[in-house]
Amino acid sequence: MKPKILIIRVAGTNCDSETARALEEAGASVQIVHTKRLIDRLLDLSSFHGLVIPGGFSYGDYVRAGAIWASKLYSKLMDEIVSFADSGKPILGICNGFQVLVEIGLLPGLGEFGLRSISLAPNDSGKFECRWVYLKPNGSNRVFMKYYTPDRIIRMPVAHSEGKFIASNYILKVFEERKLILLRYVMPNGSPAGGVYPFNPNGSYMDIAGICNVDGNVMGLMPHPERATYLWQYPDFTSKIYGELEYAYGDGYWIFKSMCDYIIEEII
Repeated sequence: MKPKILIIRVAGTNCDSETARALEEAGASVQIVHTKRLIDRLLDLSSFHGLVIPGGFSYGDYVRAGAIWASKLYSKLMDEIVSFADSGKPILGICNGFQVLVEIGLLPGLGEFGLRSISLAPNDSGKFECRWVYLKPNGSNRVFMKYYTPDRIIRMPVAHSEGKFIASNYILKVFEERKLILLRYVMPNGSPAGGVYPFNPNGSYMDIAGICNVDGNVMGLMPHPERATYLWQYPDFTSKIYGELEYAYGDGYWIFKSMCDYIIEEII
């Protein structure tokens, strides 16, 4: 049985098709639906094994990135979403989806839902950042990160205006202690970016690029794994490189593969 994963969209999302392709490559059966179908109860969220909130510019990112979409989800679907997460099913928020999960308080999930304890603020550069970055993954998370070894450095692209991760010293300490930081921006040699631009493209505290909740089944990240699913998506791709490797998957593919494996092993 294939993992059945739902991707929701609204006006302004633009990464749903690529994300579906990546998940299907990883072995999932994927359905893309407008959020209104869930709100109108034309579709039952609980019938799916996983949920993805994709990237884009939902509702033009008016007010702030992800805020309007998050408001709709919180007011109309929060009980269903919380129940979905509490059942252990994975939820993945990519870029704008990460912003949405932060807005509704599902990430980091340390307090009451709807109460934001962290923020994704405008980039320090004051502009839209679209570039490839180096990342250090935390392979201790078995839901999304099981294919990454501790010493591995990976690459994915970012594309956002509001990706600066901000939190209090207390929250950051909790993240460290509970190993909730799943991705950090690093230098090409794997050393900490230390907030240095452009290796840390937005000025995120502690170089944070992706986090999870305490249970590990809800993840949000600013980089786009769906745009690093295949090697031919990389800027330095050549047919020679492609021919010399055993597989043609990029670094982002393994997040989706790990998610699908988890569903097969733990949910279905």
